[in-house]
Amino acid sequence: MGDGIERRPNLVLVGLMGCGKTTVGRLLAHLLTWELIDTDRMIEERTGVSIPQLFQEKGEAYFRRVEKEVLLDLKDKERMVLATGGGAVLDGTNRRLLKETGLVVYLKTSPAVLAARVGHGEGRPLLKTGDPGVVLTALLEEREGFYREADLVVTTDGRTPRQVAEEIIRLAQGRGVGEAVPRRG
Repeated sequence: MGDGIERRPNLVLVGLMGCGKTTVGRLLAHLLTWELIDTDRMIEERTGVSIPQLFQEKGEAYFRRVEKEVLLDLKDKERMVLATGGGAVLDGTNRRLLKETGLVVYLKTSPAVLAARVGHGEGRPLLKTGDPGVVLTALLEEREGFYREADLVVTTDGRTPRQVAEEIIRLAQGRGVGEAVPRRG
């Protein structure tokens, strides 16, 4: 690992909305017999409102504060697949927490594929500002450098969630994460 960070036996998925963090995360959790934790769902449970409603009523800054609290609460957990919100990497403290939490995997997906997956962006507050393809391209330009700080980069374009999950497991086991865990078919 070489960066001096001691990681827990977890997988942390990062990437833009629509890249497959929850879908691939669910498969990984099943294959590894680990727990899937989705930070957006945890934020909704903690605040009692949906993400779009939270953005509308309290704003993005409040959302990001709750997101950081959730990440802090999870950092000592083990044997989990963590599906993060697309913007979790914007904060330097969050990026450090994610690295301490587990092996960080960037699900790299092209803007065209992302736009096809998210459609008109229902339930996605950051897409309310314009054409999803244009917004996603701008978001990717803003965040790509942070996503690339991940331990692993796995491309999702043209691949099934199962293929992506299996590649992540293979690469993670090469890094000593998940190798002692029985896999289910």
